[in-house]
Amino acid sequence: MDIKPLSPEQARVSELAAELRILISSFTRKLRAQASAGDFTPSQRSVLLRLERDGSTTVTALARAEGVRPQSMGATVSGLEAAGHIKGTPDPADGRQTILSLTPRFLTMIQASRAAREDWLVREIYACYNTKEQESLAKAIELLKRLVNH
Repeated sequence: MDIKPLSPEQARVSELAAELRILISSFTRKLRAQASAGDFTPSQRSVLLRLERDGSTTVTALARAEGVRPQSMGATVSGLEAAGHIKGTPDPADGRQTILSLTPRFLTMIQASRAAREDWLVREIYACYNTKEQESLAKAIELLKRLVNH
């Protein structure tokens, strides 16, 4: 098997990708440390974010959206219900189904957590960057948005 060496441009882009991945991981950990709405497993976090973003739904629909079996989703949901983060109400159109949604208390926790992280970011941006650097940061954010939305 022939392995061709990377061109200088390919090597540079590969290095950028590795640095960006490491930086984003470090940034995410630091941001999470600023204010936490709780310690959640990745699957719990995904369910909570999906319910916040997409609104109320059933266990079956959540399982389909997350690519897991309904039984597995049921275990995730029951833990979140027991903790008071989500609640189930009977589906008015089909009494056999339960519609899941975030509790008002948990929504308040999410908002407070986000506000704390944003406050930390504002303080850090002011502390680390002058006005010209803040403009550069804004341009970098636009570039990252393009990467994410590609």
